[in-house]
Amino acid sequence: MPAWSLTDGWFNWRNRLLGSARFRRWASAFLPTRRLARRRATALFDLMAGFVYSQVLLACVRLDVFKILSGGAMTADVLSDRLVLDGDATRRLMSAACALGLVQRRGDGRFGLGPLGAVMAGNDALIAMAEHHGALYADLTDPVALLRGTQTSRQLQAFWPYASHKGDCHVGQARAYSTLMAASQPLVAEQLLDAYALRQHRLLLDIGGGDGSFLRHVAQQAPDLKLSLFELPAVAEQARARMDHCGLLHRCSIHAGNFLADPLPTGADVATLVRVVHDHDDDAVRRLLAAVRKALLPGGTLLLAEPMAGTPGAQAMGDAYFGFYLMAMGSGKPRSLEQLTLLLEGAGFVSIRPLRTRVPLQASVLLAFTPAG
Repeated sequence: MPAWSLTDGWFNWRNRLLGSARFRRWASAFLPTRRLARRRATALFDLMAGFVYSQVLLACVRLDVFKILSGGAMTADVLSDRLVLDGDATRRLMSAACALGLVQRRGDGRFGLGPLGAVMAGNDALIAMAEHHGALYADLTDPVALLRGTQTSRQLQAFWPYASHKGDCHVGQARAYSTLMAASQPLVAEQLLDAYALRQHRLLLDIGGGDGSFLRHVAQQAPDLKLSLFELPAVAEQARARMDHCGLLHRCSIHAGNFLADPLPTGADVATLVRVVHDHDDDAVRRLLAAVRKALLPGGTLLLAEPMAGTPGAQAMGDAYFGFYLMAMGSGKPRSLEQLTLLLEGAGFVSIRPLRTRVPLQASVLLAFTPAG
């Protein structure tokens, strides 16, 4: 039988109080508690209405609302022609988008970009993610079936073929997910590159680096740094073509293989795992980290960057969003800094510490070292 404590007693009392309709009516009218009561009511409603909000955003994305309004504010009649919607539908969409901060009413009856819409306009990463979430929502239609493992629709698992642990994918699959990764890569790359200067190193090995999007960002910041990429064969070919097209193939070596089964190239003094670890289960992560330690030079550096569970101010992003996203994908889980530190220590890394990032919601970064020898 679980132990009872004074803390349990307080929580039980609080829960009975909040569950009382009579108390809620009183709290919403009593001046000292009114603001808190209204804020909690709004938060609960937002949880129930969140899917509708996301569909307003998706409609704006698919109708190019942000791109259209980036050229200047417009009346509903002009927007109707541009969006190919009737007047009532246009006004309904604009009213919804205004309520969400995506669009803003102007005093003369026109609609312009709101503060959130201005961020969306021209942001390929956010546009791509909004489109991609259609697959996630399809997989979450029955969340209980997903939790019990009885769900039949697994669109995310098909989109991310490596989640099935088969170790490879065909060219079409690789192109689809590599395109999304490349579009969203700047969100994470900026955080890592602002937190750590790679110019001090000689050779960087980027593991699971997609089509080389992160390495192309690194190449601009560190022009003398040699680059190396390890990816699945179908993705590695795309990376080779992209790096060649950007004139970077002369300083970048491309290696094809499965990092859970094949040895990594050796000789690098710094390695990066950018949005890789949270895609895999613990046993796979242990094998991966052991392989990275073996590949790095003595005293080498590892940078592990991804959104992490328990991030202050972004707890819902880690355990709620990524917890269910990765479950739908069929592999991986969000981990806290403490959990990742234990995994790194278990693989033999030392002097592990977090680096401060500007937007932890997008990515946190862990710095670790191999023993000096």
